[in-house]
Parts: sequence; structure tokens; C-alpha cells
Amino acid sequence: MHIIVCVKQVPDATEVRIDPQSNTLDRSSVPAIINPYDSHAVEEAVRLKDKFGGKVTVISMGPLKAAEVIKRSIALGADEGYLLNDKMFAGSDTLATSYILYRGIQQVCSREPFDLIFCGKQAVDGDTAQVGPGIARRLSIPQLTYVQKILAVAPDSKDIKIKRKLNDGYEIVTSKLPCLLTVEKEINELSYSSLTNMLRGARYQPKILSAVDIEAEHAMLGLNGSPTSVIKIFAPSPRNQGEIFQGDERSVINGLIEKLHYRLMQ
Repeated sequence: MHIIVCVKQVPDATEVRIDPQSNTLDRSSVPAIINPYDSHAVEEAVRLKDKFGGKVTVISMGPLKAAEVIKRSIALGADEGYLLNDKMFAGSDTLATSYILYRGIQQVCSREPFDLIFCGKQAVDGDTAQVGPGIARRLSIPQLTYVQKILAVAPDSKDIKIKRKLNDGYEIVTSKLPCLLTVEKEINELSYSSLTNMLRGARYQPKILSAVDIEAEHAMLGLNGSPTSVIKIFAPSPRNQGEIFQGDERSVINGLIEKLHYRLMQ
């Protein structure tokens, strides 16, 4: 099996800061990590490779420092990685990003077709959950989103069966390969990297692909290819401290009713 995993470098969500002047994320002061959902996508891809054989290829779009998330993926057991890097990619929204990754996948898989594509459910710095489905739509393959568990894979008959998370339960879905999966964190527990993989990841240098390399249309890239844009990012203002009513039960209840009545009349 040839499995593609799309990964993204994101700011550590526990240390995110917002620049009050520009109203944008201050990425310079925040450590960058692999998107947590993507770690589980890589882990699941490596488990399938260990079970059925084959290869896991990781693809990321971002600045040169995003090579670190590919190195991390190699340490988790992936076999090779590609970084899509070009100044023309700057400012891409989810539509443009899905196009760039789609062209990258086509280029990488021109000689070795893929059987599965894994993506994390969403990136923690955007929370749109749009890029994975966008890639599947462009490739004209089935998309299985919010995957909580892979129940069965049959490479010979090209079948897959998964458990998909819903707001009020779950559903069992079957599909033909190739297809794209976006995965939840519950799909697995992350394994410890072996010393061999850690050393390989530390030394690994991903292949860099530009807009020319993936034969991308310039009008589809960056700000030109992005119909949406982020106008402002801001932290919610702190909530006012709640009021505490004291006294006996009757006076507390009467005070609360009076306060609610006053607010309703405003």
C-alpha cells in the first residue's frame, strides 16, 4: 500500500499570543509543532504499513522551517517526505491550500499511485476542517471524515470499513480505495519513536517542491487564489465577575428575581 499523509506545522496552542497591533497570531514568539491531529494520522498510516506492507509518504505545505514536522513524521515511522514551499503559496486560504496539496500529491504519485490519504480532522490554528475534504473533491475520490476507528482494510479487494464520529453517536461506513480519511485523536494512542527512527528523522532532509515543480496554476495560489481572508483575530474579552447573593433563602431568591427582572426590562 502507498499511503499519503498531509501534515501541517502549527503554533503550540498552549502558548498562542495575539499581536494587539496587527490583530494576527504572533507566531514568532510561539514554538511550532506538528498539528496534533496530524500526528495521529501519521501513526495510523504507519500501523497500516506495518500490517500490510508498503510505504508512507508525508506531504506538507509551508515555510522552510516546516521541514521539522516532516522530520517528526519520519521519526514516527514515515518513509519519505515532501515540503511544498514557494513564496507564491503565501496567504493561501483553505481553497488554495487544498489545491496546492492536490497538485503536490499528483506530482508525488505520478509514478506510484496512492491507496489512501490521511489528514488530521482539522488544524488547531484554523479549525475549519476544510482542507482534507477539499483535496478529496479535487482528486474525485471518496472522503471519510471524522474517522474514529478503522475497522477493516482489504488491499486486494480495495475495500475499507471505518467508524465515523457524529455529534449524537457514530456510523459505520464502507468505501472503495483509493479514498481520503480525516481522523480524530481517538483513532489511536501515539507510540514512542524507536531510536533508529529518531536518528533518521533528525538527519532527514525532505524534498522541496515549488509551484513550478508541481505545475500549479498561478491564479490558484496565495491571495490570488483565495476567495476568503482573515480580517481580524482577537482574544475574547474577560468575563465580568459574577455577583454573589448573600443572606437567608428568601432574601437571596427575591434579590435574584429583582435582578433578572431589571435586566429583562432594559
